[in-house]
Amino acid sequence: MTSSDQPPYRSGFACLVGRPNAGKTTLTNALVGEKVGIVSNRPQTTRHAIRGVVHRPAGQLVLVDTPGLHKPKSLLGQRLNDVVRDTLSEVDVIVFCIPADQPVGTGDAFIARQLREVSTPIVLVVTKTDAASKKAITQQLVAASKLVEAREIVPVSAVAGDQVTLLEDLLIGMLPEGPPMYPDEQTTDEDVERQITELVREAALEKVRQEVPHSLAVTVEEMHRKPDPRDPDAVFTEIHALLHVERPSQKPMLLGKGGQTIKAIGSEARVGLETLLGGRVHLALHVTVLGEWQDDPKKLNRLGY
Repeated sequence: MTSSDQPPYRSGFACLVGRPNAGKTTLTNALVGEKVGIVSNRPQTTRHAIRGVVHRPAGQLVLVDTPGLHKPKSLLGQRLNDVVRDTLSEVDVIVFCIPADQPVGTGDAFIARQLREVSTPIVLVVTKTDAASKKAITQQLVAASKLVEAREIVPVSAVAGDQVTLLEDLLIGMLPEGPPMYPDEQTTDEDVERQITELVREAALEKVRQEVPHSLAVTVEEMHRKPDPRDPDAVFTEIHALLHVERPSQKPMLLGKGGQTIKAIGSEARVGLETLLGGRVHLALHVTVLGEWQDDPKKLNRLGY
């Protein structure tokens, strides 16, 4: 205890693992307290894809994502599994998610075998308890507890909010003492979002050299990452971005005849984005007029300046 009898502040990383559809994303959003659309890499630890940051008086919990652990069918698959194992050994706690509404299966057993290779403490979470009977939940807790040596086993419903706070407290209690790694208002890693807006802005300025440069701002409205339907070992990112100009006369310059300029901007930006995000990207761009934003504090805030 510190002099004021406050417990020490803790901060660290937790990784959610589980087979597809085990409720990891819903649980992440419930823990963070909002929908975390963006998934991104932290510059210092590029192999950690950050899902969200949980801020609590007792500490800060940084949730990291990994490519899904699966039976590798290719060298790429093996390498992705290696990345997962590296991540699992570098985080402070592993959250192994098993859904209450489906029997424990071979996918769960495969993940459990991988987890035996790391010494990181494990919290077993039986998710989706709102979708199962009390009896089914009890049976699942017993079945799940046989899979791994877990420090704690917690039944949770992210949808109904049952036991989410309890899980947060447990996870924060397992983190090392240390200062927060992210500022209070940050619930996800914005550095990548900033890089995305810069890449789109660069591509736009490349194509439109006239009077637009200083009047152009870019914001990312939505970003979703999911397994690539063409390659389950890769990630596919969908980005919707807005190009803001100050005057109606500037809009046609960015759109171009028959939308050719905006298409060219998208193609140019996509090359950089695919490098940045490490996978295929679908980029949807729209142009909007935001009158005289450069001199309007509210508009500047909205655009992230």
